[in-house]
Amino acid sequence: MQCKLLKVVQCSKDDDRRSVTLTTNTGSVMEPTASAGGDWQDTGSLLLPRFFHRTTDSNLSQLQSALCREQNGLPQNVPKLPGKLLSAFCPNQHNISGQSRMAGGAIVNAAAAKDYPGKLTVFVFFTCVVAATGGLIFGYDIGISGGVTSMDPFLEKFFPEVFRKKQTADKNNQYCKYDNQLLQTFTSSLYLAALVASVFAATVTRVLGRKWSMFGGGLTFLIGAALNGAAENVAMLIVGRILLGVGVGFANQSVPVYLSEMAPARLRGMLNIGFQLMITIGILAAALINYGTNKIKAGYGWRISLALAAVPAGIITLGSLFLPDTPNSLLERGHPDEARRMLRRIRGTEDISEEYSDLVAASEEARQVQHPWRNILQRRYRPQLTMAIMIPFFQQLTGINVIMFYAPVLFDTLGFKNDASLMSAVITGLVNVFATLVSIFTVDRLGRRKLFLQGGTQMIICQVVVGTLIAIKFGTSGIGDIPKGYAAAVVLFICLYVAGFAWSWGPLGWLVPSEIFPLEIRPAGQSINVSVNMLFTFVIAQAFLTMLCHLKFGLFYFFAGWVVIMTIFIALFLPETKNVPIEEMVHVWKSHWFWSKFIGDHEVHNVQMASTKTADA
Repeated sequence: MQCKLLKVVQCSKDDDRRSVTLTTNTGSVMEPTASAGGDWQDTGSLLLPRFFHRTTDSNLSQLQSALCREQNGLPQNVPKLPGKLLSAFCPNQHNISGQSRMAGGAIVNAAAAKDYPGKLTVFVFFTCVVAATGGLIFGYDIGISGGVTSMDPFLEKFFPEVFRKKQTADKNNQYCKYDNQLLQTFTSSLYLAALVASVFAATVTRVLGRKWSMFGGGLTFLIGAALNGAAENVAMLIVGRILLGVGVGFANQSVPVYLSEMAPARLRGMLNIGFQLMITIGILAAALINYGTNKIKAGYGWRISLALAAVPAGIITLGSLFLPDTPNSLLERGHPDEARRMLRRIRGTEDISEEYSDLVAASEEARQVQHPWRNILQRRYRPQLTMAIMIPFFQQLTGINVIMFYAPVLFDTLGFKNDASLMSAVITGLVNVFATLVSIFTVDRLGRRKLFLQGGTQMIICQVVVGTLIAIKFGTSGIGDIPKGYAAAVVLFICLYVAGFAWSWGPLGWLVPSEIFPLEIRPAGQSINVSVNMLFTFVIAQAFLTMLCHLKFGLFYFFAGWVVIMTIFIALFLPETKNVPIEEMVHVWKSHWFWSKFIGDHEVHNVQMASTKTADA
């Protein structure tokens, strides 16, 4: 017999008798048979032992030790509020302590973090790998744009003013040689388009399913890649970039949600980070291609670089056609039998009743929500909404895009020659990939918070060091060159900075927002996450070269200051979410020192009752 959780769902007090009657989620009533110290008896004939911390019985589990105490003179061992766990009924077993302390001081009820039966099946692994290739298109674009904009034939054809400044850069301010609004628009237009597209992608993801949102994103990106490769003027470049942005918006909206819903809770972090791993592989592939195409003497290397974006686009477009929909999406669209079959298949077990019950309960609650965009503003969703805005906002203010899509431009600005700057981008790309692999194998062991805090500290140190090295060499005039030893030191600390980002804010910036939203507002929440991410990616891309020209080496101090702020934010306000099923995440917020004030007891009660009702059915 499996363990059955008994939770208090109603609490009635008798002030004259100084006693409490508890109604549990089994529908039975529990009341003291004698005094506060006496046995508690279930009228459904289940006899519970005394409420002492370490009381055991041969037929019952050890009662959980940390039960809340009732105030105002009532019996001290009575759970204080409805929704608290009373005990776990496990015949012939001993139950482990029901609470554990979370980083930041919050208490998490262990019962809330259910460990559903099942395993990581080969089927789930390969579907997640195929879906994660949606990150390739985003990563390839990040890596390719900076390399192309440092190629002389490309600049001479489309941005002649920048090309002329680059030729005389040795005599002019190194910080300002790429400062050009039109050049920045070429890069940033994609992210503005992705911002708008992600809003519409939420509806497509909810109505048609996650896989068709991925398909639409890949197909649009494919068309944009063809336009960019064949571009003859700036207008064609910009239109192509806009189509690329639409593809990125759809992919970034649907892929993280798909991965979170397909993965078992205990492996959700590892599989979801596959998306970020694909982004880093895309960046590395783009850096290698740029390094190769730059050597083409005929001057058309940039066309090959831009056109090859069709390869990752083709992979996700074709791959999505063979992907199954998630059980969550099937339930959301009214296909319960298919959802049950899919859940059995992806978990590799017939014992899916508890997880299926929770999914159905979440789906029923989601079906009652007519206006997810309006509902997400409700007080009870304040923690999730805050994270969906602040995490992508902070992710872009780490300054990572300064390195990633302007790496060749940045290294060229620091005095590296053209080939050397492209090779430096390859080196940072390699570091990015391997550090992301570190995150994959540690995120579900160490947890999200530890990686956030360690990575943030590492980035702060590296940004301050890089800013100082550049200040010493170029000062505020920006005139000078950089010796090999100095260049090696700059690259080293930039690589350490990239590593810190790649195992913290890089993958977790996508993982955490995708796993905290309940089903009823998940597409809307993910759209907000992607929209904020794209908005500030656009702002940074559009402003970076101008900021570099005016802030000079101070730009690195600027981003370091923001990393200090975001690290403090994580330490104070982000609870640990590892190994918690998405449908049970409300318990995490309810247990947090700050966010608990926004989550009423009835919210927890509703989740419990919906799950119980489904299980009984």
